[in-house]
Amino acid sequence: MTDEQQSFDALEERLNARKMEYETMPIPDAASQAVQAGIRQAARKRKSRLRWYMSSISAAALILLFTGCIRVSPAFASFVEQLPGMEGIVSMIRQDKGLMMAIDQSLLQKVGVTDEHEGTSLTVDGIITDESRMVIFYTMKGMKDPEKFNYDIDLLDENGKDLPVAFSYFSPRPASENGIYEDKIDVSFTESLPPQELTIIFKERGKKTNNKWKITFPVDHSLTKGMKKIIPVNQTMTVDGQYIHVKQAVLYPTRLVLDIEYDRNNTKKIFGIRDLHLVDEQGRAWRTDSSSIGGSGNSVFFESMYFSTPKKLTLQGSGLSAVDKEELVISIDPSSGEIQGGPSSLKLLQSTVQGKNLILEFSIADAQNATSGLSFTNIEDSKGNPFDINEVSWSPSVFEARVVIKNGAAAKGDLTMEIFSYPDQIRAPFSIEIPVTP
Repeated sequence: MTDEQQSFDALEERLNARKMEYETMPIPDAASQAVQAGIRQAARKRKSRLRWYMSSISAAALILLFTGCIRVSPAFASFVEQLPGMEGIVSMIRQDKGLMMAIDQSLLQKVGVTDEHEGTSLTVDGIITDESRMVIFYTMKGMKDPEKFNYDIDLLDENGKDLPVAFSYFSPRPASENGIYEDKIDVSFTESLPPQELTIIFKERGKKTNNKWKITFPVDHSLTKGMKKIIPVNQTMTVDGQYIHVKQAVLYPTRLVLDIEYDRNNTKKIFGIRDLHLVDEQGRAWRTDSSSIGGSGNSVFFESMYFSTPKKLTLQGSGLSAVDKEELVISIDPSSGEIQGGPSSLKLLQSTVQGKNLILEFSIADAQNATSGLSFTNIEDSKGNPFDINEVSWSPSVFEARVVIKNGAAAKGDLTMEIFSYPDQIRAPFSIEIPVTP
């Protein structure tokens, strides 16, 4: 028997076992689902939802198995993507090895709850969650003008209070030909744990109707209970003469969190670390969505290798984005265009008034391949009046930045400001070994 045949035989055994598991799974009462969703619908619609839920369980039994094969067989990937309601989830996470393995380990929680207003429906299809992260998959249908359809999102706990979390999402892209838009919300838990019950509210922005889509569902914590692994690192690396402390790695099913701190005695203010990634003994790179970390350092998120523990991990990077601390504060005379202080590579091209705002245009020499732009904080005029930035833009092809200071036309005398981010890149490759087991 070939290795390939053995692999497929093993998959068949897993499929049969999972099939029995789902056949014996109790089906939630439809009325209970309706209460959890906070949506009052007719009994006929609840029955339809129940039938949909039952068919989805069969799909889930297959998707949980075959997504594990996507990394191996394109044929299996094609088969999985044809399963009703699951092709979107697969396409959204196929580039995240950690989430793919989490789904293969049965950590995807099916939700399947829908709210509909004026012909536009929102369905939360499912979630993957642990103590550190929650990824919420949703589908929107019937958007009449998807290019102009913008919305805000609220996440509430079981008490109706805003979750103290950071989360990211994209405005809808134009829907497909069948009018369906699929995407995800990526939630980070830094001050709290996932709630027992989650409410998601989509609020239409910029229209008189102010439609809201509201979905409530329970969150199962048992799937990842006790799976957090803390790996002490306690190593210091030196990059371009600056000390960076790697304190610990925390491994979750959905991601690895690396805690990094910049030494307070560094001579430079570090705005980011370039090309940060983890490499295992097979040469596989475990990606991070954060190309840089700023401030005094913080947590960096990588794909999770929880279900494929490497024998060896190496943290690698190509350098820093940093400025000498003595060059952080600059002074600008908007009328003459003179600039004092700051890095020698920073030049003020011009300052113009546009309405109530002041527009400053800069050039930065030697900013090839910059991963961040130019921005400022602590902006004051000669009278001590504070100002905020209204807009920043960075043109990497010509190394030019545009900074719009809100109400800056009213500034008196020179403006002083502190560099908050800077595109100058310091090439200084580095690597250190990261322990794998706690």
